[in-house]
Amino acid sequence: MVNDVNSASKSDLITAIDQLWSRFLPTLLERVSTLESAVAAFAQHELTGEQQEAAFAAAHNLAGVLGTFSLERGTDLARELELLFGLARRPNRHLAKRLSSLTAELRALIENRRVS
Repeated sequence: MVNDVNSASKSDLITAIDQLWSRFLPTLLERVSTLESAVAAFAQHELTGEQQEAAFAAAHNLAGVLGTFSLERGTDLARELELLFGLARRPNRHLAKRLSSLTAELRALIENRRVS
């Protein structure tokens, strides 16, 4: 009996998390798009202060929420992006490549999360 209750509770929790994922996915992808735009501008030496702040905020928000959906790797990627956008002052090829790589991996992780 206890196992049945635990299984039902676990199933309900998974269903609730999947529903939240579906609801918040457009916002998550919008934040990734913000990061992608900032990365492109950074690589072209055209990153504005406003874009940098938006990218920092997007990364911060993603870092805070992705663990909720069992995407710990996503949290790590977003934290690194947050740190790099917080420190980015002068564009350089190495940093632009790192930002691009992190953002691409983050997008793939989010897009490939399966709903149970």
